[in-house]
Amino acid sequence: MKKLTLVLLTALSLQIGGCATTTKDSVSGVNRSQFMLLSASQVTSMSSQAYTQTLKEAETKKTLNADKAQLDRVRTISNRLIAQVGVFRPDATQWKWEVNVDKSDQVNAYCMPGGKIMVYTGLIEKLNATDDELGAVIGHEIAHALREHGRERMSQAYVQQFGLQALAAFVTGSAGTAAVQAAGMGSQLFFALPNSRLQETEADKIGLELSARAGYNPEAAITLWQKMSKLGGAKPPQFLSTHPANETRIAELSALVPKVKPLYEAAKKS
Repeated sequence: MKKLTLVLLTALSLQIGGCATTTKDSVSGVNRSQFMLLSASQVTSMSSQAYTQTLKEAETKKTLNADKAQLDRVRTISNRLIAQVGVFRPDATQWKWEVNVDKSDQVNAYCMPGGKIMVYTGLIEKLNATDDELGAVIGHEIAHALREHGRERMSQAYVQQFGLQALAAFVTGSAGTAAVQAAGMGSQLFFALPNSRLQETEADKIGLELSARAGYNPEAAITLWQKMSKLGGAKPPQFLSTHPANETRIAELSALVPKVKPLYEAAKKS
């Protein structure tokens, strides 16, 4: 009984100590406290390894950055967005950002923890996306990284997978095999665990503000999701598998546009 009590108290103290908000409050109003068990450095390391492996596979298939014009366009848009990340978290300006394009029919994009961006050409070509729309979608993915949603999902999965005893072991530094197992499944968790509706809403809000600050019309986020929802008919594109583009989402974006529009107008003048 004493042992169980110790484990429970340790787990509770860890949960309290592991709760923090990853980004500064701003116009978008995202300031939720998040449960973070795994360290940021651990998750960034795992993500970097997974991203490097992805690049190697694409190079082997000769699909990595195959179109220079597309690559230059995506990097130009991404760099304008990256230049604004300090508004939400100053440390992100020091991340080792990477931006690449994979020739694929997938209508998809992502930004892994630590700033590793990948855009698939299907997203550009099938949507006939404008720069403003690409700014919206890449901004949305960068927002996931800024909020460390991947780390949050991995932390939650760690608790579910290994339970309270693993929590206690993690705190006391004796996690051993459990910690190794958790680290080993890091990249799998990032891609396999869907973002929650709350995380998606946060990425919508921060992404919209980020793109506006970078000089991209925030109204493009609405046309982007409208295109996305129409593209696949009954079967939505992969990008929407965990990104429900419904009327509620578009309504939420529409309500936020007037709040960030002055940021866009100011960016266009500078």
